[in-house]
Amino acid sequence: MPPAVPFAVPPFKSLVPPWQAGPDQVLLETRIFRIRTHAAASPTSGHQAPFVIMDTADWVNVIARTDQGEVVLVEQFRHGTGQVTVEIPGGMVDPGESALEAGLRELAEETGYRPGPDSRPLVIGTVEPNPAIQSNRCSTVLVDGVVPGPARPDPSEELGVRCVPSSALDELVRQGVITHALVVAAFLHLRLHEG
Repeated sequence: MPPAVPFAVPPFKSLVPPWQAGPDQVLLETRIFRIRTHAAASPTSGHQAPFVIMDTADWVNVIARTDQGEVVLVEQFRHGTGQVTVEIPGGMVDPGESALEAGLRELAEETGYRPGPDSRPLVIGTVEPNPAIQSNRCSTVLVDGVVPGPARPDPSEELGVRCVPSSALDELVRQGVITHALVVAAFLHLRLHEG
């Protein structure tokens, strides 16, 4: 095993060059994602291999906090795991939307909460959900001072909305109540943002 290379920021120079990919072949296209494949070659070793990539829209998650210091959470049935999950509001970024616009739209649709008069919503971080096979990004939007209003969820969304104290988030993750990886990443962005 090669020795560890010290990590320094900034600047950050990659230790590995990008592989050269051949033409894409689309294997499957659905309303949510497209799966494609291509062969790629390492410029270092010359090794070639086929790779599968899933293209989907960018996503957004929203940490919405009330003036009372509570975080707005949603519960919904997730078909991938076959279970009800506890998450923060979020969804897909529509074509032509910014992550911030999508976050505020998703927050209102799913929960009815909207920014209050003194709110200053902002994007506090972005992650790549699974860069091994996915091409999209997921941004976290922070909205303080939210106020309630009527929700307008999609017909396929049946949501329960609850507010919990911000201080309870760590324990909800620790106890396995919140298990969605992108929600946990959003909470890290919040910690980094608030220093």
